[in-house]
Amino acid sequence: EPMQTGLKAVDSLVPIGRGQRELIIGDRQTGKTAIAIDTILNQKQLNNKAASEKEKLYCVYVAVGQKRSTVAQLVQILAEGNALEYSILVAATASDPAPNQFLAPYSGCAMGEYFRDNGMHALIIYDDLTKQAVAYRQMSLLLRRPPGREAFPGDVFYLHSRLLERAAKRSDQTGAGSLTALPVIETQAGDVSAYIPTNVISITDGQICLETELFYRGIRPAINVGLSVSRVGSAAQLKTMKQVCGSLKLELAQYREVAAFAQFGSDLDAATQALLNRGARLTEILKQSQYSPLAIEKEILVIYAAVNG
Repeated sequence: EPMQTGLKAVDSLVPIGRGQRELIIGDRQTGKTAIAIDTILNQKQLNNKAASEKEKLYCVYVAVGQKRSTVAQLVQILAEGNALEYSILVAATASDPAPNQFLAPYSGCAMGEYFRDNGMHALIIYDDLTKQAVAYRQMSLLLRRPPGREAFPGDVFYLHSRLLERAAKRSDQTGAGSLTALPVIETQAGDVSAYIPTNVISITDGQICLETELFYRGIRPAINVGLSVSRVGSAAQLKTMKQVCGSLKLELAQYREVAAFAQFGSDLDAATQALLNRGARLTEILKQSQYSPLAIEKEILVIYAAVNG
């Protein structure tokens, strides 16, 4: 089953299925939280259409180590979008002691598991796990545990794996509930090969990579289509969406390749120029402003128009 985010770029290129763990990774101020919030707001229209409790998607948002003002803003945005009816917020702010920041994701997960185990569907967002790892490092160093790489304790991988392995889709015999996880990781200067990012990438079923450069070029959501993958992906996509965006990823990949070379040469042949123009149009169509998630029907129409236009 698909988990609709309401973002054209995500639903078409890196689709997320229910029970999947999809990492949102990027530098600070690249719009990681924006993707998560849009996903929560998008469930409003879907939950209104739901015939029973089993079809609704409940959202749990865990804020770890964020400023209180940021959390307050978030509550206000969700309240304005009437999203608090189906959302739970767990907050361990920056002013809370480290043990609270370390435990917050687990308590949020326990709430999400309640829905999963009772045949309902839930989505949990951990924003962000880097801060949880830092809090855990702080505790471990105080407890005189031997430090490992980047001064993190040796079991920091287990810290995140035991948390993210709890997101799953139950079989029909056990009630068919699901818990979808969207962990957020903040990188330093786009370094995806640091310790915590590589750990979490290896645990999750794919990642949405956000880039500062794209963000400043006005491409928002600033998703790097080449690096972003969804390992469950197309299996969870709606049939119509799958048919519509079949060639989209390939065309965008070709566009990126050609665009890199086009900077050097001025005289391009007609075919290359056409490819560049088309790529620019597709990129433009995948842009979307914040807090304005689209219904899946509209997304399909827009992408159909883009691919066949």
